[in-house]
Amino acid sequence: MTLILFVVALVSLIVLHELGHFFAAKFSGIKVKEFGIGLPPRVMTLFKWGETDFTLNALPLGGFVLPEGENDPDVPGGLSAAPPLKRIFVLLAGPAMNLLAAVVLYFIIFMQIGAPDLSRVEVMSISPDSPAQTAGLQVGDVLLRVDGQPVTSSQRLQELIYASLGEQIELTIERAGEEHNLYLVPRDPPPPDGAIGIAMGNPSVAANPAQALSLGVQMVRQQADNLLRLPGRLLSGTANEDEGRLIGYKGMYDIFTAVRAADTAPQSPTPAGVNTMSFFASISISLGILNLLPLPALDGGRILFTLPELLFRRRVPAVYENTVNFVGFALLLMLLIYINVQDFLNPIVLP
Repeated sequence: MTLILFVVALVSLIVLHELGHFFAAKFSGIKVKEFGIGLPPRVMTLFKWGETDFTLNALPLGGFVLPEGENDPDVPGGLSAAPPLKRIFVLLAGPAMNLLAAVVLYFIIFMQIGAPDLSRVEVMSISPDSPAQTAGLQVGDVLLRVDGQPVTSSQRLQELIYASLGEQIELTIERAGEEHNLYLVPRDPPPPDGAIGIAMGNPSVAANPAQALSLGVQMVRQQADNLLRLPGRLLSGTANEDEGRLIGYKGMYDIFTAVRAADTAPQSPTPAGVNTMSFFASISISLGILNLLPLPALDGGRILFTLPELLFRRRVPAVYENTVNFVGFALLLMLLIYINVQDFLNPIVLP
């Protein structure tokens, strides 16, 4: 059942990507010959809509849209013959659909689990033999004041504590709706687990649709930014090799099985399905961002070839563009084969 859910969900994200291209092409007046679920060879034609055959193909983890004149600018009404802005619109629509799908998934998640209350700071964990443990602090306590000064954020709490290293402070907390005062001495100098030895977070409150949507957009933007920064972090040595490792279908499935196990655990702290939706939201973001990279055969690479015509009114000859995209596709295919083989030879290690 887990494998079926994984395949169906992953194919759905790929189909959403291709639907973005399809609807953008139709909106732009570009004919589409085929909409393929899976990769050839073709198994059957599901149905025909207008001039488009919707087909089911043998290799399930893929999909494609085949517009008229995709690589031939001499075909009237085809993609390559369309003005550059229309071509860019069609190429952007696939990744945009993946990012939109991720926003929707995170919207559902935040409607379920609530939004973090950034004005309140909660104790998430306590280090053994730390000042916090000695003073009697407990996980779930909400930190209200330090020496009478209001705690308005995690950053503010850290500032107040670090201003009194080595000195006794009065910590006012809220526990089960009641206020309590605790006394402790922040360590000077602070060890790796912090001056008082706690991990902080924000308690969740019920989110209205506007808040959930805003948080969904923020999550997608943050993850997209992390993906785009990852190559630079790998080069600078601020990210480890495992963080930058590319994984194939088996690697994704291995992670998914762990996610499903966490989701279905009897005492899981999160509502059912939240971890699964978060996993596929991350996959959808990755699909969208990776397809925007300016590499041959990807949407971003095709957009790159469109820019000279848009900026200088001079088009790159189709024979050069098609050759580069063909070579790029072949290299990309070899990379995908290598990545998926590595998933078996060097499986990912889950924590």
